[in-house]
Amino acid sequence: MSRTPRDDTYGFTVRTRLGLTLIAGGAVANIYYNQPLLALLVAEFGDRAALVVPTASLVGYGLGILGLVPLGDALPRRSLIIGQLLGLAVALVVAALSANLAVLGSASLAIGILASAAQQAVPFAAELAPDATRGRMVGQVMTGLFCGILLARTASGFVGAHFGWRSVFAAAAMVAVLMAGIAAVTLPHTAPKRLRYRALMTSLLHLLRSQPVLQNASLSQGLLFASFNAFWATLALLVEAPPFDLSPAGAGLFGVIGVAGAIIAPLSGRYSDRRSARPVVIAGSLCVIAAFAVLAVGGSWSLAAIVVGVLLIDLGINAALIANQTRAYALVAGARGRINTVLFTSVFVGGAFGAFTGTRAFMMAGWSGVCLVGGAFAVGALAVSWFGGRARA
Repeated sequence: MSRTPRDDTYGFTVRTRLGLTLIAGGAVANIYYNQPLLALLVAEFGDRAALVVPTASLVGYGLGILGLVPLGDALPRRSLIIGQLLGLAVALVVAALSANLAVLGSASLAIGILASAAQQAVPFAAELAPDATRGRMVGQVMTGLFCGILLARTASGFVGAHFGWRSVFAAAAMVAVLMAGIAAVTLPHTAPKRLRYRALMTSLLHLLRSQPVLQNASLSQGLLFASFNAFWATLALLVEAPPFDLSPAGAGLFGVIGVAGAIIAPLSGRYSDRRSARPVVIAGSLCVIAAFAVLAVGGSWSLAAIVVGVLLIDLGINAALIANQTRAYALVAGARGRINTVLFTSVFVGGAFGAFTGTRAFMMAGWSGVCLVGGAFAVGALAVSWFGGRARA
């Protein structure tokens, strides 16, 4: 009996989709495990640990996106993913055994770099999926990535509180080895493209200059993630103070609420496949604007308003991201890894700027300042998507 086109040409079976979804979520979680552990790390290594460890992991992730993800356009992604996950396991073991902050900081940098395997999984899904269902398939894999981001802090906080911070990194190392095994079993072999690394890197700028849709998607999503991080970087400062007086564990539970936003990913991808991605980006931006309106009115005194704000922000950000990825991945079939690099470098830079700006706004003007800054970023994203509509949706 002959095989179907999906099994033969695309190799994108249900097993492969599940494997990529688990890898995306499991890999990206590693850069967030340290955040609930900061008090424990400070107690052992001093105050500098609170700055060095999370900064090193996030900087490393950005370096991995910029330096490793483009290799997926030249080398077999399956081999790259397996290699990164095994290297990630080694870095996590080093972190678990760290005797001083210098070793832990270096290990955290390596963890961030190698955790960019999550960003190999997403363009791999775009490469394997048929054109007609690419958005929906990417949305399914991104659901795993979103859940990894949102649930990492909750899982790490629970394990760290009961078994210590070293146990978190040790357990994560075992999970990384397990994911490498999953990749070996579920991911198909693809032929290498044999492109030179220098040519790959220099082509990033050419892609950005020559593709208006990529420019539009990168700018709008970068602004939305600036808005997203302005909120999340300051939420704990709000809810751990009066009138809420929540514990750090209680503040972390808002991440669980945000998981509900991940359900929008496949729906956003399906709509983008069937109709157009640009209306989804516009709707997502409006959703984030509405969130900050709710937070501005009731966020300083009502937990219900914060819950509504969390849901609206996550729904809007996730919907827009899947739509922007769908339209960007459709541009150049052989350059999806580099397109992913351009898009997520913009996201990373925007997120870092948003976290800095939001924190400064909170220090200078309180919660109303955060809402003003976050809302302004979202309005900027709406304007980019609305007035950039001449670029193909």
